[in-house]
Amino acid sequence: MATLVIAEHDNTALKSATLNTITAAGRLGADIHVLVAGSACIAVAQAAARIGGVSKVLLADAPHHAEHGAENLAALVHGNVTGYGHILAPATTFGKNVLPRVAALLDVAQISDIVAIESADSSFSTFVRPIYAGNALATVKSADAVKVITVRTTAFDAAAEQGGNAPVETISAGVDLGLSKLVGRELTKSTRPELAAAKVIVSGGRGLASGENFHALLEPLADKLGAALGASRAAVDAGFVPNDYQVGQTGKIVAPQLYIAIGISGAIQHLAGMKDSKVIVAINKDPDAPIFQVADYGLVGDLFQIVPELTTAI
Repeated sequence: MATLVIAEHDNTALKSATLNTITAAGRLGADIHVLVAGSACIAVAQAAARIGGVSKVLLADAPHHAEHGAENLAALVHGNVTGYGHILAPATTFGKNVLPRVAALLDVAQISDIVAIESADSSFSTFVRPIYAGNALATVKSADAVKVITVRTTAFDAAAEQGGNAPVETISAGVDLGLSKLVGRELTKSTRPELAAAKVIVSGGRGLASGENFHALLEPLADKLGAALGASRAAVDAGFVPNDYQVGQTGKIVAPQLYIAIGISGAIQHLAGMKDSKVIVAINKDPDAPIFQVADYGLVGDLFQIVPELTTAI
């Protein structure tokens, strides 16, 4: 049976998380179909068709899918589930919003946030997912007729954006259930990379003491490194930065090439969101801070002195 990947996009371009999800789908050893639901989104479908490993793209184009409402999209997936053994979406806000509804409509158990696929047998599929804020890994075996899965994108490499030549098939977009309507959207605009996809992240915690210090110290460093800005939950709760900066169990899960943690003690919830980073650099005045247990490089000292010197030296 084929595998269906629900594409995350903005009606103009695919989100990078979809590429990671397609790589995970490839480990299941079946044909990969990608569902692109949106409005005036043919360019997205064509981009999906060029991804290596994709064998078919399903396009559902209608005004009531313009904002990717979870109720309408879940109903669309449910209505087109025949022939699929696995349904995958990234474990982003998008995937966490849509797939639980799909699982409920199918009356199956969702398997959330997988980091590995151990087997993809037609009767029993076995997956690995983190539990206890990432401190343990659970091996989960499912015998459901259709496995509904969200994928931790940092655990899988992105699929090649070129190399495929899949056909694009237009399907019925279904009906507008009218259960919800988007009334407004507030977008944060930044010239920096998107946090979840950045290769370098400079992240700050409560040790920065104020929002003014956060921006004055970290922004020059981030600009020199071409990095995204992140924050611990403590910094967000203190009002230093908006919550879309938050890295951690209740924020964004990241795995950049370089993660610089400044004034972050290393609470378990924060570590769950960034400990898969390739190289972790920690700056903290407390030599016993938990962040040093996962850091590749640690610098004990006053961040208000160290960070400006580091920025100048780069």
